[in-house]
Amino acid sequence: MTEVVMGVDSSTQSSTVELRELATGALVATGRAPHPVTHPPVSEQDPEAWWQALVAASRQALEAAGRPVRVRGISVGAQCHGLVATDAAGAVIRPAKLWNDTTSGPQAAAALERHPAAWWAQELGVVPSAALTITKLAWLAEHEPASLARIRRLSVPHDWITTRLTARHVTDRSDASGTGYFQATTHRWRPELIAEVAGEGDWASMLPEVLGPDEAAGTITAEAAAELGVDADALVGAGGGDQHLAAQGIGLLEGEMAYSLGTSGVVFATSAAPVHDLSGEIDGVANTTGGYLPLVCTLNAAKVTDAAARLLGVDHAELSRLALAAPTAPDRPVMAAYLDGERSPRMPWARGILAGISTGITREQLALAAYEGVVLGLERGARRMAEFGVPASGRAILIGGGAKSEAYRRIVADLSGREAHTVDAAEATARGAAVQAAAVVRGETVAALTAEWAPATTSITTPEHDRGGELLERYDRLARVQAEGRTF
Repeated sequence: MTEVVMGVDSSTQSSTVELRELATGALVATGRAPHPVTHPPVSEQDPEAWWQALVAASRQALEAAGRPVRVRGISVGAQCHGLVATDAAGAVIRPAKLWNDTTSGPQAAAALERHPAAWWAQELGVVPSAALTITKLAWLAEHEPASLARIRRLSVPHDWITTRLTARHVTDRSDASGTGYFQATTHRWRPELIAEVAGEGDWASMLPEVLGPDEAAGTITAEAAAELGVDADALVGAGGGDQHLAAQGIGLLEGEMAYSLGTSGVVFATSAAPVHDLSGEIDGVANTTGGYLPLVCTLNAAKVTDAAARLLGVDHAELSRLALAAPTAPDRPVMAAYLDGERSPRMPWARGILAGISTGITREQLALAAYEGVVLGLERGARRMAEFGVPASGRAILIGGGAKSEAYRRIVADLSGREAHTVDAAEATARGAAVQAAAVVRGETVAALTAEWAPATTSITTPEHDRGGELLERYDRLARVQAEGRTF
């Protein structure tokens, strides 16, 4: 019987499960089940839907394996920041507010009135925004005080799933560092910050234990094992945030920059030292191996090109072809792709702007503007990280659904001036979770096994055109217009 580990990615859209051989890391099977669709600014999901999707994906993968397997370990990566509040009996009090729910924008602004952005960045590495868990607690205090009063446990999505697997309330430092009330540099919770925004309470008792990067959360419960169809003695890893475990899945090395093109867009790198961006643009969060993962997250990525494809009545392959056929004239249309508000820069009220159009605008130009608008936002973040000394001399690695697009690969290469690589890690977060699970079972470090299981390169796109310069300046001007005008 083949011994395997199960890596889980519980994202905004779906639960994905990968089964990988414990000895070699070879992929055995994959399963996937959808989550309920959300529509920001209100973006909420019932955590029970995540569990049922995980059960369905697990059983699908086990069936797809086509042979008997023994699941020795499980780890969970999930969407970050979401607030899961449970009562004394462990029941979920209300639907989880997700990372892309922007309704707590006013509470984020209020938190910044209490302490300036520079203070938050210096203390925690992150600055309150509508994305962070702490502002969602502040929203609950203001709008649903009865729900707030019932809380006895606070979790983010991966914590809640890990607790469901093990009956142990635990988390890891990567996901904890994105809550707005955990100090990664000292490895401690800051419950007094919750009290500042949500009122006094025994918040310290409601927070999960923060595990080390190579520590197990425990053994799966008999009930959870039966539901998932896995072995009752499987070890469960600490888990982590989705982008944090994706870094392990793609084998990200210091000096490399990852561009994640999913619902959100994220550019991130690995660093031994913490980053404190006093403007708050960079989230100086922890990684899953004991170091740090400075990142810049945008709310609008692949869904921008989804919208462009819908407007033009084409599929994504044709949209990519149209974009690559467009001339790269200096005065071409440029898009600030803030379609659903934005996190980086912090403008939850924003909407997209398409500038520089004339009556002669073509389908090709519109397609190109959509792709470039997404990548310009990420490249702005990459350049910001370079200002803070984050090493970025190596390759750019593209992950997420957008990495399949030739247009995205070409535009990342041209705008970054680096080779754009894709790797054999279609489900990077699930793959990274499998790495963590295997490390726990094998008694090794996650860092060592990440190197051993590093995926092969599947494509390389070299820079051909300099798309930066004036285009970046025009994009920055549009961002300033949004920041000054607030709405259109």
